Amino acid sequence: MSSKNDLKVLRHSAAHLLAQAVLELYPDTKLTIGPATSDGFFYDFAPTKNFKEEDLPKIEARMHELSDKNYPIEHEDLDKTKAREIYKDNPFKLELIEDIPGDTVGFSKQGDFYDLCRGGHVSSTGEIKYFKLLSLAGSYWRADRTRENLQRIYGTAFFTKEDLEKYELQKEEALKYDHRKLGKEMDLFSFHDEGPGFPFFHPKGKAIINVLIEYMRHLRNMSGYVEIATPVILSDELWKRSGHYGHYKENMYFTNIDDKSYAIKPMNCPGAILVYKTRPRSYRELPLRLSEFGLVHRHELSGVLHGLLRVRAFTQDDSHVFCTIDQIQQEVTKKIENTFKVLNKFGFEKVKVKLSTKPSNAMGDDALWTKAIDYLKTTLENLNVKYEIEAGDGAFYGPKIDFKIEDSMGREWQLSTIQVDFFQPINFDLHFVAPSGQQERPVMIHQAIYGSLERFFAILLEHFKGNLPFFVAPVQIRILTITDEQKEYAEQIFKTLKLQNIRVEIDESSDPISGKIKSATLDKIPWMIVIGKKEVENNTITLRFKDGNQEPNLSINDLIDRCKSQN
Repeated sequence: MSSKNDLKVLRHSAAHLLAQAVLELYPDTKLTIGPATSDGFFYDFAPTKNFKEEDLPKIEARMHELSDKNYPIEHEDLDKTKAREIYKDNPFKLELIEDIPGDTVGFSKQGDFYDLCRGGHVSSTGEIKYFKLLSLAGSYWRADRTRENLQRIYGTAFFTKEDLEKYELQKEEALKYDHRKLGKEMDLFSFHDEGPGFPFFHPKGKAIINVLIEYMRHLRNMSGYVEIATPVILSDELWKRSGHYGHYKENMYFTNIDDKSYAIKPMNCPGAILVYKTRPRSYRELPLRLSEFGLVHRHELSGVLHGLLRVRAFTQDDSHVFCTIDQIQQEVTKKIENTFKVLNKFGFEKVKVKLSTKPSNAMGDDALWTKAIDYLKTTLENLNVKYEIEAGDGAFYGPKIDFKIEDSMGREWQLSTIQVDFFQPINFDLHFVAPSGQQERPVMIHQAIYGSLERFFAILLEHFKGNLPFFVAPVQIRILTITDEQKEYAEQIFKTLKLQNIRVEIDESSDPISGKIKSATLDKIPWMIVIGKKEVENNTITLRFKDGNQEPNLSINDLIDRCKSQN
């Protein structure tokens, strides 16, 4: 057993093992749910007394004891009446039982322990050997902040000792280069109690955000997009019509203005739709390609907030294309090509592509879903892009292509997405005048390549371990003078480079040159300009890199050309 699905089964089984261990150690604890995740598992508990981090080794030790007993893991279907009797003192399980269709529910059993479960386990607890409990967090029952507070225990599990050890080493390395740690050391961003989950970008951090925006803006311009900006607050009625209210209400913020209810936008799509609807459209205008760097807000539970990777306010590099059915493939093709171009630009060479199909909470009929999925499949195959099917993982309004990258530490991140949407044009009654003079319905294609600027920033920072490449570094060059006699020349160079939009600064300290070099290296500045008496006399500079290599006798024009070639 080694496939992704097998690993999911193992981790699901490990979640049950965790629940069994907790119940043996803390019998008054009420169990809720415990699924496998992309990199491990968790279980949510309602304990009589909150767990502490120091409880995790004790729980983990009991899990090993239960593993050693090698209990067979059995599955059976029980009549709901019997299931209700078993869980008469557990309101969480009783609620789950009521939500399960039919007259029976699934149960798993290992030793004296049983749990409500649809199935999918290893054959015995003895197969669950290589696992680790990772952390504690707060959660809410069914992710609803108006419901009961719970405690979540996270863990992971693997089939081999080697895989677990590799994961632990990877985790240690990840902690060493955690973007939150680097962000503080490099003075890029901060978080404050006055706004939990809302990042504050410092000048150097904002410089990086600006580079991301400028690069994407240029790419979009070259691909025929026009940029728009839409309001952050829009009427509830808009979100009800788009379907976000029904599918996403618990993640939205609301406010009242003049006795009417409004929502702070969690997505940019409806704003783009309103721009499309401002006047009648002709087929001659299609494809209409709109781009937006839209600030959105989503309510995230405090327990899942994680630096820039999980925030409550973020900016998406959204694009929305309105086109005819015949134009879908050409538009999706260009979007796929641009996605690979961006990811490769930022050093992500290992990219996996997933095609996500209709989810259980989808809107619209199956025929349109099938049609949209087929367009995406055909486009990927025509481009010879290998992809995997992720059944049921599409957006509620359409199937999507997701791009997952692997970073320098071997971790996978989902970044970019492309979605084909037949349903929002129906919801908002969008039309264009066809060559026949008749009104026809456009198709809407959504895309975000970075996904969110904040999350992409964090991944980029960890991928390069803070040593950002020249084109994205907040300070690209630091000028170092050997003595104060070179300061006037340094100022001239500084002004010349600034006029070329090169991000440059001068080390104004009185440190010796060795100290200035060390400081620039610790600050992860890609290039240093070293100026001494000889450079002033020859009207040149010495270019020094972080690795210690140097290039003397460069003219300022040579340096500018070198900078432009890096960007």
